[in-house]
Amino acid sequence: MQRTTSRAAALLAVGALGLSACATGGGETTEGSSSGSGSSSSAAEAYQPKEGGAGGDVGVFTWWAAGSEKKGLDALVAEYKKQYPNDTFVNLAVAGGAGSNAKAKLASDLKNDQPPGSFQGHAGAELTDYIAAGQIEPVNDVVDALGGDEVFPKDLLDRLSVEGSIYSVPSNIHRANVVWANPQVLKKAGINETPKDMKAWIADMEKVKKSGVENPLSIGGTWTQVQLFETVLLSDLGADGYSGLFDGTTKWDSDEVKTAVSDFKTLLSYANTASDGDDWPPATDAVVDGKAAYNVMGDWAVAQFDDRGAKEGEDYTYFPVPGTDGVFDFLADSFTLPRGTENPDGTKDWLMTVGSADGQKAFNLAKGSIPARTDVAMDDFPAYQQSAMEDFTSDTIVSSIAHGAAVPLAWSTDISTAVAKFSSSKDEATLVKELSAAAEKNA
Repeated sequence: MQRTTSRAAALLAVGALGLSACATGGGETTEGSSSGSGSSSSAAEAYQPKEGGAGGDVGVFTWWAAGSEKKGLDALVAEYKKQYPNDTFVNLAVAGGAGSNAKAKLASDLKNDQPPGSFQGHAGAELTDYIAAGQIEPVNDVVDALGGDEVFPKDLLDRLSVEGSIYSVPSNIHRANVVWANPQVLKKAGINETPKDMKAWIADMEKVKKSGVENPLSIGGTWTQVQLFETVLLSDLGADGYSGLFDGTTKWDSDEVKTAVSDFKTLLSYANTASDGDDWPPATDAVVDGKAAYNVMGDWAVAQFDDRGAKEGEDYTYFPVPGTDGVFDFLADSFTLPRGTENPDGTKDWLMTVGSADGQKAFNLAKGSIPARTDVAMDDFPAYQQSAMEDFTSDTIVSSIAHGAAVPLAWSTDISTAVAKFSSSKDEATLVKELSAAAEKNA
């Protein structure tokens, strides 16, 4: 493991930046994928689960503890029980937006050699910490049993791999750069067109404010603000400039970043005041309730809207963050095999369900995301998810900062700390300085 750890962060970071548009909704193979069976880099034989499952408890650690996220997990668990009735699912979910509380608890458990059966992690650079610490095992055999790169985009598997070893099974794909808007609030403000860039969007916010809405933009705690900030960076820098922030080709103290920081500050001036612990559902609810015109949130918001009984086109609409049309800000949830877990075969049963076509259909229909598999039919999904499937095949793909795809946990933590301070200070120069220092420290 020591030889791998020296290169893990670099290799996964390259994979995170290099993901190309590669998924489809209808079973097509992806460009550049192997036409053979199994994962292209695996030397292990495919996993052969026992009929009915290995038996025993399988504790699964997530941050899907409530609301629409829990409904997604419940749908996946129901499929797991159907596929492997001999296994017993143990829910180890810890509440906390974007997993901040869960990750702290998980780090403590892993450090104390008390790993769960499996734990949720974001695909991409976030996994490097666990790989470098020797805390998760390769799962090539499971991925092969699921169909390898015949059913998963090869570039996605590369993102989960170090030196040919695949370290988690993806359950879905989410998009982070989505604006959710209330069409009635926009109509009242005289807004009839989607803004094309950040400046135009800010101008529309002023119109909304003048129409009587105190806070045109709704936000939650720090991680939601980091997600908002990354989309402003993406808008003002473009896809290549944004991705260059993580490989050093774009400097964090460049004029373009300074412009993005200024635009971010302006956006916050139109937003409600939020504390660090405020979660995301109230921010999306503010749009449906007409208390805000806009919210930037990942497409897990769809499940929240469905939970509220909101109707697309009447209660909410959506579009890419202005200036990011044609770019897909990517993140994905995936599940791991922790080293030293008590029931590894039971964990592999869980991973088989996570990666199965039926499991992905049930889970993603409930959660608002799209399947990581390419052989789940588009027609089974509602309009937004079909549009996301189509966009993922054609858009330029970049990696989310807030959700672990672009940078490892330590770097993400430093960015979050800087953004949290900025939320109260609004000191642009200090934010640029701290972002530059975080890059120098962690890159």
